[in-house]
Amino acid sequence: MARDAFEDIVETFEFLDDWEDRYRHVIDMGKAMAPLEESLRVPATKVEGCASQVWLVPEISGQGREATFQFRGDSDAMIVRGLIAILVALYSGLNVADVAKVDAPAELARLGLDEHLSSQRSNGLRAMVERIRLLGEKASA
Repeated sequence: MARDAFEDIVETFEFLDDWEDRYRHVIDMGKAMAPLEESLRVPATKVEGCASQVWLVPEISGQGREATFQFRGDSDAMIVRGLIAILVALYSGLNVADVAKVDAPAELARLGLDEHLSSQRSNGLRAMVERIRLLGEKASA
C-alpha cells in the first residue's frame, strides 16, 4: 500500500550504509519542506503527545470516501520535520478511506526508525500517525 514516494525513501535508506547518513537524510527532507504558515499553527492543528511542537493540516480534495488525502505539517525540530516528510510520502495521495488501512508501524519499520529514534521521538511519531488516521476517518465519514 506504500506510495511511490515512500518506496523511494525506502530505497534511499537501503543505499545509505550507516544510520548517521540516514539521520542526515531525514533532516534534509525536513529542510526541503515548505514551512507551515503561522496562521495554521493553532491549537486545532497541533499534535499532542510530541516532545516537539508539531502541526498537521489536512488538505482533502473531493468528497466522501473517494476524496484524496493530502496534508502538510511543520515542527520546531528538524528531525521531526523530516519525520513529517516521511509521513507525507506514506499517506499523501491516498483515498481518505485508505488512510486507516496503512500499517504505518510496519512501513516505518522498513526504514529502521523504530530502532534509532528516542522513546520520546517514537511516541511523537505514533501520535502523528494517530492524528493522520483520525483526519482520514473524519474526512471519509
